[in-house]
Amino acid sequence: MPFVSITRLRVRSWRFMPGFYLHAMATTRQAATALGFRAGRLLPDRHRTFWTATLWDDREAMRAYIASGSHLKVMPKLMHWCDEASIAHWEQEHTALPGWQEADTRMRREGRPSKLSCPTAAHADMTYAPPRSGDGVPINPKG
Repeated sequence: MPFVSITRLRVRSWRFMPGFYLHAMATTRQAATALGFRAGRLLPDRHRTFWTATLWDDREAMRAYIASGSHLKVMPKLMHWCDEASIAHWEQEHTALPGWQEADTRMRREGRPSKLSCPTAAHADMTYAPPRSGDGVPINPKG
């Protein structure tokens, strides 16, 4: 059954953006070539906030991706770079990526905040602004 992963990251300062950008490009390339990756989108949002939506063959494929390569290397940095970060996962019958409104709804209802060194007041209860409208940038599988 297809597995959806949604992430929301807010970079806490412009000084972390160059490193964040370089790692984001590396993890996007990694996802595009990962076994079991079906589709993805990245939404650059307001105030240094970034959403990702990825679709995988199953939970195990997504876990293999996060436990290796560029993604594994950047995870410890995000604890320091971000002041808001959350993730939501679910299985679904169809193979279409959710829209950003559904991603936001499910993030608030089923998601969990990540451990951060400098969280905002909105981090723990996820009282952030909803994502802007738009399609975002596609992440297409390669190979």
